[in-house]
Amino acid sequence: MLCCIISFRFMNRLYIIRFLLICSIFSRSCIVVWGQNDSLQQPVSLRKTYEPAPVAPFRDTLFHISAGFGSFTPLERAETITERIQTVSSKSGKFHADSLCILQEAGMVHIIYRDIIVMSITETDARLYGTTQLSMAHDYEKIIGDAIVQRQKDVGLINILLKVFWVVLIITVQYFLIRIVNYLFRKISVRVEQLKGTKIKTIRFKSYVLMDEGKTTRFILFLNRILRLLIIILMLYLSVPMVLSVFPATQGLARILFGYVLTPFKGIFLGIIEFIPNLITIIVIVIVFRYLIKGLRFLTEEIHKGRLTLKGFYPDWAYPTFNIIRILLYAFMFIVIFQYLPFHDKPVFQGVSVFIGIVFTLGSTSIIGNIVSGLVITYMRPFKVGDRIKIGEVVGNVVEKTPFVTRIRTPKNEEITIPNSSIMSAQTLNYSHSARTYGLILHTTAGVGYDIPWRKVHELLLEAGKRTPNLLDHPKPFILQTALDDFYANYQLNVYVADADKMALIYSDLHQNIQDVFNEAGIEMIAPHYHAYRDGNRSTLPDSYLPEDYQVPFFNVKIEK
Repeated sequence: MLCCIISFRFMNRLYIIRFLLICSIFSRSCIVVWGQNDSLQQPVSLRKTYEPAPVAPFRDTLFHISAGFGSFTPLERAETITERIQTVSSKSGKFHADSLCILQEAGMVHIIYRDIIVMSITETDARLYGTTQLSMAHDYEKIIGDAIVQRQKDVGLINILLKVFWVVLIITVQYFLIRIVNYLFRKISVRVEQLKGTKIKTIRFKSYVLMDEGKTTRFILFLNRILRLLIIILMLYLSVPMVLSVFPATQGLARILFGYVLTPFKGIFLGIIEFIPNLITIIVIVIVFRYLIKGLRFLTEEIHKGRLTLKGFYPDWAYPTFNIIRILLYAFMFIVIFQYLPFHDKPVFQGVSVFIGIVFTLGSTSIIGNIVSGLVITYMRPFKVGDRIKIGEVVGNVVEKTPFVTRIRTPKNEEITIPNSSIMSAQTLNYSHSARTYGLILHTTAGVGYDIPWRKVHELLLEAGKRTPNLLDHPKPFILQTALDDFYANYQLNVYVADADKMALIYSDLHQNIQDVFNEAGIEMIAPHYHAYRDGNRSTLPDSYLPEDYQVPFFNVKIEK
């Protein structure tokens, strides 16, 4: 504020101040250069570029000095102004902001307090901030005056006593809050003990007992203690910056301590607020894909149950096809959602994604091969669950088909797991499919000597087939003569069955019946390469098939003279 009335004594002091200021400028050898195209006088030093220097007499920065003056740099000017403001604050007794005056002369504007020039504002200072010297002087005058007044309030006795009162109040309130927290948590602990066996029960996962009542109660009490300690630690931590914020000298440290707690929560809160639009978009996308998958599931069930038929599409393809389409839809949904996820564009997130992709690619070669083989097997339809099949040397019923392996249970109740890739590279025989469609042919071979008429052998083998249960009457059994060896002829009996699961039982019954009919007919079934000398050898037929007066023949020996 410009002084309206200046006394003669004060004018004398101002002239002395001007003289000293001019002498100081010339003693520092300030060189002034006049610009040809600029009507303003500018010192050479002002053309240099400096970092703005803060003026902070009471810790907080009031303003910055960006231009030098003469040989003074902005930092030197800021230090000088800081010292003068501190001098005014400490030596002026009861400070009044109205005592600050503004004096304008010789292209300079000064802010003066009594006989102290607090600071001077050059035309360059004003031009750097896009204002006038007088306007800047009024602004700085108000800033300096308010800062000194506030400083004297802070260091006053009443203010100090008030701050001490606030510190004692904060500590007292904190003490009682901690006692209240301890009391409440003790009540919670007692209530937890009372609920044992009623509300707090054994935690089970199906038939597995995860935690009984005692362990569950102890676990809840442990969480209760941990939560109590965390709340008390947080309260004590917050009380420290609250105490520090009472004193101006430690308010900066208080803000730092508050920031350690508030900054993460503030970041999380702002992140959630910013993520809400993307979250709504993600929810809409998930809902659309969810109902799309539900519609496909309905069509799958209709096709699987035969209520909906598609030409060239088998019912057993329904669920595998649905699973493939569902996986593709989920992958597409993730691709669409990925761009709306937080941190999706961060290098760390992308690096983790690439690493997971590399690990999956290098470690899943055989897995992918089994999955692809499983898909091929599904659409080739070589067998179904329950079919009796033969893969390599393994014969049994299919009990499970997965994308990775196929499990087979043998007639001896041995469960064998075969990778799908191995099935693709092996030969698969399906007995059940043939049995259901046109009847499975079981065959067995009997070697009979040439001394038995082949028609008789055919008759006996067909009779054995008639006696065997679980065979089809139509088509009828038939016989093939497969070989004429040196000692016997090979007769192959072929019969039709509808149940491939009874193959072993049918073969056993068929072999027994073949032996019975040949024995009843009095025909020996000589084993291959079995040589029999009829003279002197007992018949190989069982006793029940031999005549009652049967006697072992003697060797006939003929002696020639």
